[in-house]
Amino acid sequence: MFLDQVKIFVAAGAGGNGCMAFRRESRVPKGGPAGGDGGQGGDVILRVSPHLNSLNPYRFKKHFKAGRGEHGQGSNCFGKSGEDVVLEVPAGTVVFDSSGNQLCDLTQPGLAFTIARGGAGGRGNARFATPTNQAPRYAQPGQPGEGKELRLELKMIADAGLVGLPNAGKSTLLSRVSHARPKIADYPFTTLDPQVGLVDLGGFDTCVLADLPGLIEGASQGKGLGLQFLRHIERTRVLLFLLDITNEDPAADYKMLKKELQAFHPELLRRPRLVVLNKIDAAPDKKLSPKKFGSRIKLHYISAVSGQGLPALLYALKELLKKS
Repeated sequence: MFLDQVKIFVAAGAGGNGCMAFRRESRVPKGGPAGGDGGQGGDVILRVSPHLNSLNPYRFKKHFKAGRGEHGQGSNCFGKSGEDVVLEVPAGTVVFDSSGNQLCDLTQPGLAFTIARGGAGGRGNARFATPTNQAPRYAQPGQPGEGKELRLELKMIADAGLVGLPNAGKSTLLSRVSHARPKIADYPFTTLDPQVGLVDLGGFDTCVLADLPGLIEGASQGKGLGLQFLRHIERTRVLLFLLDITNEDPAADYKMLKKELQAFHPELLRRPRLVVLNKIDAAPDKKLSPKKFGSRIKLHYISAVSGQGLPALLYALKELLKKS
């Protein structure tokens, strides 16, 4: 099961306490302070892993705590720092605190962010020796580490995203142009989770194509799988509006899809786009006027089942990605 939102609690380690100790040496009648500092508490670090594509590792385990720093010891021995905890997340993970403030956006493999810092270790009494106080009887306690409740939200990263109504043929198209094997069936909302595939555009060029849950009217208010869909489309560079040519009015479907994108995030409509009419094998003689779809819109006719029109579509997608 694909998991793209989860809440976890992280706690960095507390710092170790400073030590109060005194040395006893020959020819040093009164000795002197010899208490070492406590160790630094461990941090909690988020790091992007190229091997993850969902937040499934955090489905059941929700609490993570770093190690505490060791206490200082006599003979000026410092305590050992606590062990860090490294939490691996997929690329595209956005992290929010309990108030909804965005803390970081992790988009590149290998990128790391310290989300909770360990407490400082306390200073031993050797640190407080002065000419007027040569035997201080005081050492600092360690500081507590940070604790936070976090919301992790995954937004998939893809070059192009398929936008369309349920049963427009998005999953069929993805399976036809890539090695991805999404679920394909003749009923609405077959795709419940985002699917991605690597598409060969020819000439050693490739792109990542995302098949996202179908969009219905009112999706921007949460109807259907709208919010789950729209969150992921924010990362795509190019939009492919896939329309069913056998529907009564594909142009009206296109306007509805644009309306939902506008309501969710107006910037999405400024992205480069292709308008694709699918299932021409079922309506071979049906042609639509590009004027119904807006100015300077070129329509691409394809059949995801038979493969008709796919080479021209992939070439147009390749050229559009070069410009974007």
